[in-house]
Amino acid sequence: MSEGIPCVWMRGGTSKGGIFLATDLPSDPVERDHLLLEIMGSPDCRQIDGMGGADPLTSKVGIVKKSSHPDCDVDYLFLQVFVDQAIVADSQNCGNILAAVGPFAIEQGLVPAEGDVTQVSVFMENTDQIAVLQIQTPNGKVTYKGNSAIDGVPGTSAPVTCEFKETAGSTCGALYPSGNLKDCIDGVDVTLIDNGMPVVILNASDFGLSGTESRAELDGNSGLKDRLESIRLQAGPLMNLGDVAEKSVPKMSLVSEPQNGGCISTRTFIPHRCHASIGVLGAVSVATAVITPGTVAYPLARVPDGDQKTLAVEHPTGEMTVVAYMDGDELRSAALLRSARKLFEGAVYPLEK
Repeated sequence: MSEGIPCVWMRGGTSKGGIFLATDLPSDPVERDHLLLEIMGSPDCRQIDGMGGADPLTSKVGIVKKSSHPDCDVDYLFLQVFVDQAIVADSQNCGNILAAVGPFAIEQGLVPAEGDVTQVSVFMENTDQIAVLQIQTPNGKVTYKGNSAIDGVPGTSAPVTCEFKETAGSTCGALYPSGNLKDCIDGVDVTLIDNGMPVVILNASDFGLSGTESRAELDGNSGLKDRLESIRLQAGPLMNLGDVAEKSVPKMSLVSEPQNGGCISTRTFIPHRCHASIGVLGAVSVATAVITPGTVAYPLARVPDGDQKTLAVEHPTGEMTVVAYMDGDELRSAALLRSARKLFEGAVYPLEK
């Protein structure tokens, strides 16, 4: 039998995947990505010969190492392993898997536990940005037990607070990379935004939708998906992303008026399947558009007053709350509550040669 590769399988937020120490994977990206495709069982719609869960949300990888940046504890590279294509994409962050990076780093000895709550500063390699995590470490040990609930995950867990700083334009080079708050593609008004995640925001009503449709209903609407992909491919160059045909960004988020007391309702494609909820950094980008006059989202939103705005972004399985810290009309930073849990620690095995 071939040698196994050390790995910790973890849930982070509403996603799960394999978390690896960088030293346990090949340094050559081509060799590394080939190995990860084998580990996940891609390309195959069931990922039957690997660890992937047959869904983009459960086919993710985090690679962690001690940081070379003076203000950070660890470096984190996120990789999206496609389910039914032989593609491993590094063109985006993942704020859900990020939530698992903090406890992983402490348990692997990369960061010492300090008191009942340990702060872990993470350099996100995908976009050269920093996130600060607060991890529960009573008696100097990571705990996953707690009373915090997040929509899309059953039960309760220990909270992981994620604060994102200076994320504007992290992938596209500018918060509104086209230079406009609103553009028109294929006759549809769109807002192209990147505040940690490149997102195309569209009014659901422009597609004859209420915005309250289920994930299954939207995934089964081939006409809608064809229209969204046409817009996405044209949005790529406008967002400085180039040809996005084989990229996992930009995400496509249909927005509508909130239904359950939140600030906005969303249905997000990631990019070809409807998300069961919404990505963490995708929610930050949507929330940023929500508070900005002139965007597609702004007229549909209900936004509270004040320098600290609690913005509940509704999605198919509940809501994700973004806390926006403002400097006047400008967003200074955003924080979200996530949770994580270690599911398995051991070794994964690639195909024998």
